[in-house]
Amino acid sequence: MNLTSYAELAVRLVNTAFRANSVPDPLDTTDAFGMLVSDHAHLSGPLSPFDLDALRVLRTELTAIFTATATGRDRDAVDRLNALMIRSPIHPELVSHDDQRWHVHLADAGSVADRYAAGAVIGLALAVSQFGLARLGTCSIAACERVFIDASPGRSRRYCAEHSATRANVTTIRAQARSADAAHADTAAS
Repeated sequence: MNLTSYAELAVRLVNTAFRANSVPDPLDTTDAFGMLVSDHAHLSGPLSPFDLDALRVLRTELTAIFTATATGRDRDAVDRLNALMIRSPIHPELVSHDDQRWHVHLADAGSVADRYAAGAVIGLALAVSQFGLARLGTCSIAACERVFIDASPGRSRRYCAEHSATRANVTTIRAQARSADAAHADTAAS
């Protein structure tokens, strides 16, 4: 397993804070969190309300890292990430399965919240070491605060998973059309 893929856990957790009004927070109930991580077998197991509290704190801390990079406070982002690596129980181990060569996984140690934190934090640290802090992005759509990691070859990603470039273009075109219609209406009224 590529440990940098764990970085998507950080993105996924941060983005749970930015949802439509009618969408419940996946950190409100253990069942909702289970749905959020249903595609990650290593994150299964009993989850307590204390785990949800720990995940809410982790979400806040990871959000602060993305915010720091977006505002040019790289040293702050690195200090925060280093602090999380010290606090998170990260236990790598060599494994071989499914006729694959030996590779590194994170040991299934600790609570679900511990395992989530370990994966998200080490994944984010490896992504930063591989791509640089500038690759931690915030969606370019003004009304969107979702985050992403830009792993594109040309550092060209500008939008979160919710907003592709095409969708942003459609939004811009519609806004321009509304503005033109409003200007036309004002002119017609005069």
